[in-house]
Amino acid sequence: MHIAFWDYLMQHRILLIYLAVVNILTIIVFGVDKMNAKSNRQRVRIVTLLGLAFIGGSVGALIGMYGFHHKTKKAYFTVGVPLILLMQVVVLFYVMNMGM
Repeated sequence: MHIAFWDYLMQHRILLIYLAVVNILTIIVFGVDKMNAKSNRQRVRIVTLLGLAFIGGSVGALIGMYGFHHKTKKAYFTVGVPLILLMQVVVLFYVMNMGM
């Protein structure tokens, strides 16, 4: 059993780059949605925010949520995003140990 996530990501640079890009994008989208909320402009859809978390941006979603104090009172974010992150860690752990 291996739990060296960083070593695995360093061996699979494409995955590391993908995760970095999607997490940065997720932080940006959370920030844009917060600014739009303050300015009474059109908001980013909830499914888009949660979708970005689901496709690998869960760490960025957590940073965006608590960094911008955005969506922190919504249960589907405060519970959903950590559960998505947990699921992603379990999947990564599984893939690492299956030799993929």
